[in-house]
Amino acid sequence: MLGRLLVRFLRPYWLLLLAVVVFQLGQSIAALYLPTLNADIIDKGVAKGDTAYILRTGALMLAITFGQIIFSIVAVYFGARTAMSFGRDVRGAVFHRVGQFSEREVSKFGAPSLITRTTNDVQQVQMLVLMTCTLLVSAPILAIGGVIFALQQDVPLSGILVVAIPVLLIGIGLIITRMVPQFRKMQSRIDTINRVLREQLTGIRVVRAFVREPIEVARFEDANAAVTETALRAGRLFALMFPFVMLVMNVSSVAVLWFGANRIDTGGLQVGALVAFLSYLIQILMAVMMATFMAVLLPRAAVSGDRIGEVLETESTVVSPKHPVTTLRAEGEVELRAATFSYPGADQPVLREVSFVARPGTTTAIIGSTGAGKTTLVNLLPRLFDVTGGSVLIDGVDVRELDPELLWSRIGLIPQRPYLFSGTIASNLRYGRPDATDEELWAALEIAQATDFVRAMAEQLDAPISQGGTNVSGGQRQRLAIARALVKRPEIYVFDDSFSALDTSTDQRLRAALDREVSGATRIVVAQRVSTILDADQIIVLDDGRIVGHGTHDELLLSSPEYAEIVQSQLSIEEAA
Repeated sequence: MLGRLLVRFLRPYWLLLLAVVVFQLGQSIAALYLPTLNADIIDKGVAKGDTAYILRTGALMLAITFGQIIFSIVAVYFGARTAMSFGRDVRGAVFHRVGQFSEREVSKFGAPSLITRTTNDVQQVQMLVLMTCTLLVSAPILAIGGVIFALQQDVPLSGILVVAIPVLLIGIGLIITRMVPQFRKMQSRIDTINRVLREQLTGIRVVRAFVREPIEVARFEDANAAVTETALRAGRLFALMFPFVMLVMNVSSVAVLWFGANRIDTGGLQVGALVAFLSYLIQILMAVMMATFMAVLLPRAAVSGDRIGEVLETESTVVSPKHPVTTLRAEGEVELRAATFSYPGADQPVLREVSFVARPGTTTAIIGSTGAGKTTLVNLLPRLFDVTGGSVLIDGVDVRELDPELLWSRIGLIPQRPYLFSGTIASNLRYGRPDATDEELWAALEIAQATDFVRAMAEQLDAPISQGGTNVSGGQRQRLAIARALVKRPEIYVFDDSFSALDTSTDQRLRAALDREVSGATRIVVAQRVSTILDADQIIVLDDGRIVGHGTHDELLLSSPEYAEIVQSQLSIEEAA
């Protein structure tokens, strides 16, 4: 998977990669040529007392060194640019794919894991690309070139390389094979610690209300200890690597000096050649060590690449049609025909053959006990899920045949848990319609009964909103979410228990304003309170995913025992009548 990921996202930058190879090749050739010149200075200059030769060769070495520095800087620049561009593209691709996921895929991966895959996992692969461009490209050039130049200096001494390099590779290979499982555990345990931390931050009020701080602290410490333990295991293995490399390097250097001294004594080798051979030996082993460093990054990057690939290769169960319908009559009629929905692996469907029609200019209320399938039903309209049986139609067209942008433009969804984005009140209200004027924003706030508290803020429409809207109350957040949908002015409004956080007086005023201002739209209201839906044109009573009652309030009181039970639990006999 890592290979396919690299090929796919590095292909647009092949010119930059070619430049990296060219400049790394130039700086590596310069590095390989310097020991030979140094040997010439010793053997032809110092040994013979030729100062002019020493100066000429020294000047040439300085020029080559300067060129090596320039080549190295340019290579690192292009390498860093390639790696950063690669990381940007992969993060963008992961984000785009997650944005296409339905609720089913998001639940499958989990939000903490998707966050880790988009940030930490991408960073691991990006670091591999960066180190490859800056280290790995030059490593084989230095290693192969070093062997060639070492053979030119002295063939018998090169036998040391035949022993040193295999020993180094075998030792490093054994260490790396034990590190791979640890890196795989590491990413999984980072997911776990992200999940625990996210739960605790989101549910901090519940934790404090039930005095669960010690237990939650223990949960976090267990997750933290698991990550630490895995990191220590990988770190201990990593700590063995460089001492082992240095041991092989130092033993090889001693062997070169030992056998080289004997050859100098017998006249088979010159001092300069021995110094050059020692330099090439160090270059070769350093190249192997650089490759070793890459080998440390590779296992973790491979694990991260697999995790990124899982996201990129997961197709959404809610897919766009090949030939979508791009136009609709501007009415807003909603119809469910024997709509059935089951979650993957569930024994029983959540919804069973639900059928009804919600027409423009009417209010359709959906009520039922907890777990009856009300929220699941309204999530079928904007295709957050797709039905597993039957169909959902907007203006006579199956939503699965509609262009997604057209479908979403027709629906204004106010979810059960209203969410506001960090920014301002105005930026949140314009979320569905960026070109809305301030007058239109105030009009929407007026309908949503939110004008009073917005005008009370110093900045009014420019008042800051924190992430999730945590700096406003639940009722204020609910009204801003309703106003956001009103600014969009869709043909269909879906209120998923959107009045639960409002007091009865505000609820009544808001519903009266909706009847007055958006009377021509189709309104679907999921509610828990009977008082919210008394005046609905039709009421759908759900129980265990089935429609067990359908009619107006007065009709259902006589025909539906389930509805009558709900009414009696909330209203007095006089209020119900």
